[in-house]
Amino acid sequence: MSGTAIDSSDSSGQKKTWATLLPLMVLIALGGLSGCAEEPLPPPKVTREDCMRGLDMKQLKSAIARCDAVVAAFPKDPFPLNERFLLHTLNQDSRSACRDIVRANVLARRPQPAPLDELLRQDLRLRLASCQPRPTATQQSSSH
Repeated sequence: MSGTAIDSSDSSGQKKTWATLLPLMVLIALGGLSGCAEEPLPPPKVTREDCMRGLDMKQLKSAIARCDAVVAAFPKDPFPLNERFLLHTLNQDSRSACRDIVRANVLARRPQPAPLDELLRQDLRLRLASCQPRPTATQQSSSH
């Protein structure tokens, strides 16, 4: 018996070699693997902290879009609106930023399931103040 022949015979009685069986065995193995493919993992659950996660300043539009989904997932939570305020501000969109912070302040005044973090309260107050119109020089001098 030679080193390349095996004890298997085909219908004509000829011995098959590893060289002829190997491609067939590979095809069978690959076919079996493709039948066992795993289902794709479900997308990760959206959390209220996702607005700033993995922030890339060069991709502000996609960060805002991701934050839009967070705001939609947590419509009664002022935190994502506060985060989106910052993204809009970085994107030089003060109108959208101020709209978000006004809405966040309204939500913060409503009863919350858990007490609102004091740092968040301070952020909301400061950011809301930054959206208020500033008195002009003539308005300041007339008040004195």
